[in-house]
Amino acid sequence: MSDQATTRPDDRKYLKSHEWMKIDGDTALIGITDHAVDELCSGNEGDLVYCDLPEVGRLVEAGQTFGEIESVKAVADLNCPVDGEVVEVNAEIEDHLEILSRDPWNEGWMIRVRITGSIDESEMMDAAGYNAFVAE
Repeated sequence: MSDQATTRPDDRKYLKSHEWMKIDGDTALIGITDHAVDELCSGNEGDLVYCDLPEVGRLVEAGQTFGEIESVKAVADLNCPVDGEVVEVNAEIEDHLEILSRDPWNEGWMIRVRITGSIDESEMMDAAGYNAFVAE
């Protein structure tokens, strides 16, 4: 686990609920962290069984659920870090959950949101802060 922790990208913000957000202009790419994937599947990617992502065009709010991911042992809500409109969904994830185990940072993005409000970073962490948070 410590090897993965050192590779958490510094170009995004992290939530305590284990989502990440990468800002790109007026949009945010959102996904879940390696820690979240590990907690859901205990290292066995076959344990991930279902992911429900929103439709393009759906309005989302910071702190609200935009979908869920399910493993054989747990169901987890996916929480949005910003207000906005879903402009793109990585539908590949829904059919190929192993992508999340292999590459949660790039291929494993879940949704792209056009940001419509201000971004409240008070509940967000940088990579170092997130590493310390999950180490607790």
